[in-house]
Amino acid sequence: MPDAGVWNELLGGPPLNSQELAALAAMARPRFVAQGGSIFSQQEQARSLVFVREGEAALGHRASDGHFRIERPVRGPGWLDQSSAWIDAAHPIDARAMTPLVAVELPREDLQALLAVQPQLARRLIAGLAREVHTLAVNTHGLMHKDAPARFAQWLVDRCQASAENENGGVVKLVERKRDIASQLAITPETLSRLMRSLSRQGLINVAGYTVHVSDLDGLKRVAAAGD
Repeated sequence: MPDAGVWNELLGGPPLNSQELAALAAMARPRFVAQGGSIFSQQEQARSLVFVREGEAALGHRASDGHFRIERPVRGPGWLDQSSAWIDAAHPIDARAMTPLVAVELPREDLQALLAVQPQLARRLIAGLAREVHTLAVNTHGLMHKDAPARFAQWLVDRCQASAENENGGVVKLVERKRDIASQLAITPETLSRLMRSLSRQGLINVAGYTVHVSDLDGLKRVAAAGD
């Protein structure tokens, strides 16, 4: 079962009390999904809110060539779909396990009954949905209005992990294939390679295998902002 830390990260805000934690744990339905396995698909009616407890998943779709095109990676704990079940809709996208993972379902009917007697928990779920909508709106704006260098720079900024050696630098681990990253940015893999070389020549990053060393985080942020 998810522990208190997982629930608090998923729902945000102050720590959940023991009663709330016990109620959520009682309804949670965890299941193991092997690497490459399907968590849910667009053809399935959503009857539960779904999140990854641990492991890495990806939201995307199967292309005509049979390849799974990643639109958004999700690392646990993180929501995969917390909206479709509320409106009796099918999942809007496919979800697949990129590593062995544990997915957890919260059945809508059970959750509705709980929220009727736990209004504070209901408010936190609403806030979580609002954060998801806000993030999607920001991402949509970026795809529609930022140029390719700005989109890639912002992608790196969002994933940059701090470095003890360089206060204005960090590290980005490339856990996805180049074509999957390119798909998220709505560019070709060839364009992604050119952008990497361009940022390297500018002294902003240094690429070593599957690791991008960010040398100048402020400079990357300027590139991201310049594309608005």
